[in-house]
Amino acid sequence: MDDHRSALARLDGRVTECRACPRLVEWREEVARTKRAAFADWTYWGRPVPGFGPADARLVLIGLAPAAHGANRTGRMFTGDRSGDVLYQALYDVGLASRPTATHAGDGLELYGVRITAPVHCAPPDNKPTPGERDTCRPWLAEELELLRPTLRAAVVLGAFGWQAALPAFAAAGWTVPRPRPAFAHGTRTALDGLDLFGCFHVSQRNTFTGRLTPEMLREVLRTAADAAGLP
Repeated sequence: MDDHRSALARLDGRVTECRACPRLVEWREEVARTKRAAFADWTYWGRPVPGFGPADARLVLIGLAPAAHGANRTGRMFTGDRSGDVLYQALYDVGLASRPTATHAGDGLELYGVRITAPVHCAPPDNKPTPGERDTCRPWLAEELELLRPTLRAAVVLGAFGWQAALPAFAAAGWTVPRPRPAFAHGTRTALDGLDLFGCFHVSQRNTFTGRLTPEMLREVLRTAADAAGLP
């Protein structure tokens, strides 16, 4: 297990050094320089954001990309923004996180049997990576999933963009993905060789503020996925 944990840590380190997408590099670094007034005293992370969670995770959550003033500031997935406020509260509510808030990388938050990652590791302008940027970043997700495969039993993908990016990554990591590829829908469930794949609306402010995704809807998907993963 130590070798496995070390391999994932090495992958995370390589992710943080990536400069493959010029538009994303320019944007994430510009945001880190100019900052938001509310975070003027912060030293922004301003680099690709690696996955977060244990190397023996049984459940993985796959989002979209870091937020400009969230994970791009804090250096940890879904940490320091409104989407993360909703997600970590729900994870705490169903017993998958040690605390309901995520403010910074050293805040003591732990995930229980869950790892959080994304198909794009750099903050994109307007929260919209291009298809080319998604495809360029895919090998990182595929390698991460391959390292998690020995223990991974379920996955929750947040949003249609993440779904479209995740299916090829699961295939590249060795899972057999059905043909035609299953369509994204909230609450959908697809079986891949020993793994249950769930769709969930993204925890974006647009979805949570309008009620398209309610806290109970999110908790229900997480509970079902945790049960499928064999988590308590």
